[in-house]
Amino acid sequence: MLPTLPVTTKMANAIRFLAMDAVQQANSGHPGMPMGMADIAVALWSQHYSHNPANPHWMNRDRFVISNGHGSMLHYALLHLTGYDLPMSEIKNFRQMHSKTPGHPEVHITPGVETTTGPLGQGITNAVGMALAEKLLAAEFNQDGLPVVDHYTYVFLGDGCLMEGISHEACSLAGTLGLNKLICLYDDNGISIDGHVEGWFADDTPKRFEAYGWNVIPAVNGHDPQAVSDAIAAAKKSNKPTMICCKTVIGQGSPNMAGTHNVHGAALGDKEIAAARAAADWNYGPFEIPVDVYSAWDAKVIGAKREAEWNELFAKYSAAQPQKAAELVRRMAGELPGNFAEVADAYIKQCAEKQETIATRKASQNAIQAFAPALPEFLGGSADLTGSNLTNWKECVAVRHNQAGNHVNYGVREFGMSAIMNGVTLHGGYLPFGATFLTFSDYSRNAIRMAALMQIRTLFVFTHDSIGLGEDGPTHQSVEHISSMRLIPNLDNWRPCDTVESAVAWKAAVQRKNGPSTLIFSRQNLPFQARTDAQIADIARGGYVLQDVADAKVVLIATGSEIELAVKSAAELATKGIPARVVSMPSTDVFDRQDAAYKASVLPKGLPRVAIEAGVTDFWYKYVGLEGAVVGIDTFGESAPAGVLFKHFGFTVDNVVAKVNSVLA
Repeated sequence: MLPTLPVTTKMANAIRFLAMDAVQQANSGHPGMPMGMADIAVALWSQHYSHNPANPHWMNRDRFVISNGHGSMLHYALLHLTGYDLPMSEIKNFRQMHSKTPGHPEVHITPGVETTTGPLGQGITNAVGMALAEKLLAAEFNQDGLPVVDHYTYVFLGDGCLMEGISHEACSLAGTLGLNKLICLYDDNGISIDGHVEGWFADDTPKRFEAYGWNVIPAVNGHDPQAVSDAIAAAKKSNKPTMICCKTVIGQGSPNMAGTHNVHGAALGDKEIAAARAAADWNYGPFEIPVDVYSAWDAKVIGAKREAEWNELFAKYSAAQPQKAAELVRRMAGELPGNFAEVADAYIKQCAEKQETIATRKASQNAIQAFAPALPEFLGGSADLTGSNLTNWKECVAVRHNQAGNHVNYGVREFGMSAIMNGVTLHGGYLPFGATFLTFSDYSRNAIRMAALMQIRTLFVFTHDSIGLGEDGPTHQSVEHISSMRLIPNLDNWRPCDTVESAVAWKAAVQRKNGPSTLIFSRQNLPFQARTDAQIADIARGGYVLQDVADAKVVLIATGSEIELAVKSAAELATKGIPARVVSMPSTDVFDRQDAAYKASVLPKGLPRVAIEAGVTDFWYKYVGLEGAVVGIDTFGESAPAGVLFKHFGFTVDNVVAKVNSVLA
C-alpha cells in the first residue's frame, strides 16, 4: 500500500519544488509536466517500479522512459530522491555545461536514464523496442520456474507524443504483437505550447488505443496516487499493452499558472514559486528536502533486496542452464561471440575466392546468412520490403503475437522501425537491423540521428541506392541521401561495391560498439573486383587503393556501383597515356578517422582527383578540391531503365575521361 496521504503529498511536492527551483535557477526548462505528473510518479516509483539505485544496469530492472522528455526534471528529481548517484549539486546544475542533468534526458550521461528523449514520440517508440526485446528474451531464455527475464517497461507521455505520427506506427505494432509488459501513463492535461489542444488535437485517445488492441484504463485521476497505483496493478494483469489515461492539471501546485500553457516551458518566477510554497505549506528553501521525505523516497534498501532475490534466482538458473546463463550474460553485455571475427574473415575469404557478380543487396543477404549462425543476437527486419531488401535468411523465424522469433515484419513504418530498433539496442540482448529503400531514409532520419547521438549499435540497412533502380523514377531514386547522412556525427555509412566489400561492411558494422552504421546496397548486379589480401584488409579502413599504376597522373575515387565505371574509365585512360589510380571509398566516415599518413598514401597530395558517385556532387569536393571534378547528379532522376539513366546522367566512360582531361588541362 501507498504511504498515508500527507506523506505522498510531501513526496510529490518534493518533485514539484525541485523542478520549480532547478528551472528557476537555470532560467530555462519545463516545470509544468513534472509538477503535473508528480503524483503519478509517486504511485509508480514507490509501489511498482523495480530498480536498484546502486546498480542502474541491473539486468532485470524495469525500464522507465519519459517520452515527453522536456519534463526531464521529473526524472532527475526521482533519481536524486530515490538514491541514484545524482547529488543535489547536479540538480542545481540543471541545463548547464557538462552537468549530469541536461535539458532533455540523455542515456550514458545520467545514471538511471534508459534512453535519450526530447523529439516527441520517439520515447514511446523506443519503449516498444524495449518491451519487444524483453518479450523475445523471455521466450528464448526463461525456463519453468526460472523466469530470469521478467520486467516491465513503463512510459510517461503527453499529448505531444500522441500527436506525432510515429506514436501511431509504434503503438499499432505493439498492440499487434501483444507487448503486455508495456505500460504507458498518459499525462492528459489538454495543454501544449500553443495553449489548449482541443483546437488541434481532438482525438478520442481511449478508442484509438482500443483499436490498436491495447488494454485501456480511462479517466484516472492523475493527482490521486492510490488510483494511479491501482490502475498500474490492473495493467500488470492484462495480456495486452496498457494505456492508463491520467487526467491531470499541468503545473499542479502553481496557484496562478496551473492549467495554462504559461507553465509549460518557462520558469515560474520568484513570486509564483513563493506563492506555491505558501499554498503547499512547503516551509523549506530552494533545493531543500526534509529528511522524512528523503526517507520516504529512498529505494536503496528495497532495490538491493530485489536485485539480491533475482541474483539467487539467476544462480539457480545458472546451475540448471549454464550455457544459456552464460549466453544471456554475454548478450546483455553487448559482447560478440568469441569466434565471430574468425567466421567473418572466413566468409570474406570465401567471397574473394568465389568472385560473384551479383547485386550488393544480394551480397548483403549472403553475408547475413553467413554471419547469423554465429550471431544468435541478430534480430532482422524490414519495413514491408523483405523480398526487396533481402534482410531475411533461411533459418530466421518471423516474430508474431504468439510466436517468438528473430525477424520482424515492421510493416510500412520506416520511422517506427528505426526508433523501435533503437529501443531494442538500448534494452540489450539483441543486435537489430532493419531495412527499407534508401530514399525512405528520410522517414527514418531522426531515429538514425538519435542512434548516433546515443552512440548505440543499431544497424540501418538501405537498398535501391540511386538511379540504378530504374523505372520507379525520381520518387524512389536517392540522389541526396547518402551525402546527407554522411553529415550526421558518429554515423558510419557504408556503400560497398561488390561481395567482398559488402561482407567487410557487415563485419565492421557488427563489431562497432560506439555508434550506429548504415549499410547501403544496390538493386542491380555489380561486378566482382579482384584484390590482394592486403587490399582486402584495407577495406575496413573505409578507403583504399583498388587499382594502382606507376606514375599515376590522376586519382579516380568512387563508391558502390560507380566503382565499375571508375575501373573501366581507368582502362580507357591508360590507352590515352593517362595512368590513373582507382580508389574505392566504401565508407568516407571510417576513412576520415584514419591517420594522416594512411590517408596521404591513398590520396597523395598534388595528384589531381575526380570523384564518381550517383548522387549530389557537393560532398565530394572535400576530397577533390576546387581544382578537381565530380561526376554526379545534382537534379532528381527520371523514370527509365537503369542503363538508359546512367547514360543520360553522364555515368559513362567518355564523360569520366572528359572530366579527367578537364582537371589535367
